[in-house]
Amino acid sequence: MKDDLMNKLMEEVMKKMGEVEETGTVAAATGKSSLTEFVGTAVGNTIGFVIANVDRTLHEAMKIDPKYRSIGILSARTGAGPQIFAADEAVKATNCEVVSCELARDTEGGAGHGSLIIFGAEDVSDAKRAVEVALNDLNRTFGDVYANASGHLEFQYTARASFACNMTLGAPIGKAFGIIVGAPAGIGVLMADTALKSANVELVGYASPDNGGTKYSNESMIFITGDAGAVRQAVYAAREVGKQALEALGGPCPPVTTPYI
Repeated sequence: MKDDLMNKLMEEVMKKMGEVEETGTVAAATGKSSLTEFVGTAVGNTIGFVIANVDRTLHEAMKIDPKYRSIGILSARTGAGPQIFAADEAVKATNCEVVSCELARDTEGGAGHGSLIIFGAEDVSDAKRAVEVALNDLNRTFGDVYANASGHLEFQYTARASFACNMTLGAPIGKAFGIIVGAPAGIGVLMADTALKSANVELVGYASPDNGGTKYSNESMIFITGDAGAVRQAVYAAREVGKQALEALGGPCPPVTTPYI
């Protein structure tokens, strides 16, 4: 009975996060389409496109730098942090930049966000490559997202933040950077306090349901920087406390994929 309940919970959590095969395991990016603009799909109900030459009027309405005629699109129903950190890796690997990042009040009815990230590039091949890199990295960045029916936790870390994290989250370029997110929001506040007390890190930003651009999601989150070891230690401490709190509220909260931090 216990095993059946656990299996059912795992299946529901994975469905909520957007990618479940009939076996109950997280699916890889297997979406297919005959559209020439289509690049692929990934966990979190994330889809990627590339447009080689954006319509002039749309280009102006989107307020994209005129030098970028080609754009890559990363759009997700579930997740913002995983997509932003994946985009950060894409920027490092290609000759393009993130020109906009918008958070949608989504998570398919959950407590958090969806996201829309636009890459700008002078060459369409760079835009397409950026989307490919980001889609491929999402299986990693969803590794420290934990969820059950009552909420979710998210932890992200990079040893060297680049322009995507800088533009969207205020990360100092070239420095270690991490984010700590909890839903419901009270768990996020608890984790934030624990993290800041556990290691010598600098608080870059704080956001909550009615503060800091969360689109009224039921989340609290902090953004931290500092020595790489200290940032990781802060994340570890927050993760330990957050998992205990969320499991007390809603039972087991397994990771979506394989933890990487």
